[in-house]
Amino acid sequence: MAKLAAACALLVAAPALAQPVDTGHLVAELVARDQSIAPGATTYVAVRQKIDKGWHTYWRNSGDSGEATRVVWTLPPGWTAGDIVWPAPTRQPTGPLMNYGYQGEVLLPVPITAPANAKPGETVTLKAAASFLVCEEICVPEDAVLTLSLPVVEGLADPNPAWSGPIAKALSDAPTPANFASVFAKQGTNIVLAVTGEDLKGADVSDAYFFPFDSTLIDHAKPQAIERGPDGLTLTLTPGYAFQEGDGPKTMAGVLSLGDRAYEISAIVGTPPAGASGLGAPPSKAVGGGGGALGLPLAAAFAFLGGLILNLMPCVFPILAMKAASLAGHAHDRRTAQGQGLAFLVGVLATFLALAVALIAVRAGGAAVGWGFQLQSPPVVAGLALLMLAVALNLSGVFEVGSSLQGVGTGLAGKRGMAGAFFTGALAVVVAAPCTAPFMAPALGWALTQSAPAAITVFLALGLGFAAPFALAAFVPGLLTRLPKPGPWMDGFKKLLAFPMYGAAAWLVWVLTIQAGETALARIFAAAVILALAAWLLGVAQRRRAAGEKPLLLASVGAVLVLAAAVAAIWPSYGAPQSGQAASASAGGAASVPYEAYSPEKLAAAQAAGKPVFVNFTAAWCVTCQVNEKVALSTQGVAEAFKQTGAVYLKADWTLKDAVIEAELAKHGRAGVPLYLVYGAKGGDGVILPQILTEGLIVRALKDAQSR
Repeated sequence: MAKLAAACALLVAAPALAQPVDTGHLVAELVARDQSIAPGATTYVAVRQKIDKGWHTYWRNSGDSGEATRVVWTLPPGWTAGDIVWPAPTRQPTGPLMNYGYQGEVLLPVPITAPANAKPGETVTLKAAASFLVCEEICVPEDAVLTLSLPVVEGLADPNPAWSGPIAKALSDAPTPANFASVFAKQGTNIVLAVTGEDLKGADVSDAYFFPFDSTLIDHAKPQAIERGPDGLTLTLTPGYAFQEGDGPKTMAGVLSLGDRAYEISAIVGTPPAGASGLGAPPSKAVGGGGGALGLPLAAAFAFLGGLILNLMPCVFPILAMKAASLAGHAHDRRTAQGQGLAFLVGVLATFLALAVALIAVRAGGAAVGWGFQLQSPPVVAGLALLMLAVALNLSGVFEVGSSLQGVGTGLAGKRGMAGAFFTGALAVVVAAPCTAPFMAPALGWALTQSAPAAITVFLALGLGFAAPFALAAFVPGLLTRLPKPGPWMDGFKKLLAFPMYGAAAWLVWVLTIQAGETALARIFAAAVILALAAWLLGVAQRRRAAGEKPLLLASVGAVLVLAAAVAAIWPSYGAPQSGQAASASAGGAASVPYEAYSPEKLAAAQAAGKPVFVNFTAAWCVTCQVNEKVALSTQGVAEAFKQTGAVYLKADWTLKDAVIEAELAKHGRAGVPLYLVYGAKGGDGVILPQILTEGLIVRALKDAQSR
């Protein structure tokens, strides 16, 4: 009989019922996941808010202003209500403030547990007094007393057909504790929050945002800069009031939202791991200083145009001499000229591909490197200086590599000529690497935030653009026939073209002294003398061999000296320059404009003082940077503009590796230098100037910065 009575009670029990309440700017009601509940069981009852268009309510941490939704339950004896399961919020900017909350429709699920002695067949009334702060341009506190009738039954409860699905989705989408390693550290005026974990490897973090549970932890209105890493991500946050007292908090708990999913994290004080950074800003944050993503087709097109323009940059001028000599030597042998053009193209593409793979691999390992990274290493710079010297000595006739240019009409169609063209293409890329031409910067900045295939595609497009003029010229008969025929004049022309290479070697020695100090001069000069002696000995050996002798000893000594010069240039490791030497040496011609070494703290202090700020991201090995220093930044007109506007000049010297500078470059979608930013006197983001500067351009930018 008892079972029959229970069955009858189940048949007549009404499902969960509630009455919506219109509070003025939202409609609230209680909705249940299940139509009933069994004794001792738990169900979820959600406070549903249907908010008027344009209005919003608040998350558990409302942000800079506002107040979280509050719910006070009145339940029958023995019944209990748990904490609200808060969905991940969205940002609700209001003027200069940043708040966190919800728009449209939101469900706030709460676990409700019936006591074990609840009687099947009865219907209980659950009551919740809810308080909402509903805001648009104004904020209105609104209240509602919400009720829900819930039958008690034996056995499993039937799901509520109207609300079981939405509540289940709200619960599954809600942030849950993640198995992430989360640490934070105070760095200057910022907080660096690093999060790593399996679920973050290769994840799209372009919408990453940290919502703290404690409203005093961060300045909510400040942007959160994102940097990817092979194992996770790093967010740069602006500290709040909690960090102004004593040593600051020991933990930072909150929600890490990635846009489509969210996780609860609790970070502790620690050293951010290398795997949380090093890959730059995500695509949607990286291009154009925070603009939209380029996309592969447009990035490849930009790279191709940048490669074309790269041929006109000052850093490539020495190699233009080698290109010109090769083209002139084969002008009247069409087949050979075309072969040389293709070999040059292959050399360029192979070297760009090698640089791209190396750059991607090093960044994937967590290192902070960018375009031109190889010239941040003193041994590499020293080795390139000796290589340039060797090329110059070859062009000067001290020794020969392959056939003489005097014999180009008959003997350079062979294998050695093709190898020389390939080498010329490779060397051109190595020398051009420090430069960043127009269109290149956004393309490379985009490429270094993408997958390896996309990045390599962009680098190959850059190589095609760079090689195109010389390669195509080899296939244009009209151009080739206009060049003079090979003859004795070629020997003099070749020797004349050696001097740009001597200049390139001297420039690299200057870069080396900035990186490793003046003591490196003695070492590189000694290596250069050894190399010159080796070249002379090899030249003597070549001439004796041509006369029918077998100068094996001379050739062997020359080869040993070449090896000795290379070892002297790259081993042992170079020391650091004396304090202040690098900064003063890389100042170029800008002595008339006082500057300070860049740091985020100095930038923030200048902005807080209401001053315009000019930031120059430069490097000694960047020839374009040095030309801009001489031609534009060192002029009297620019110096006067700095004085009149009161602008602060900050120089970010990237001659040596610097993770802070690399991160700033990545934040603005750049993989290399130069980069010029002008910040207005009223704060805000920096305006990016063109990579080729003029005096008038800088003066106008500084004057505009006074009023913005």
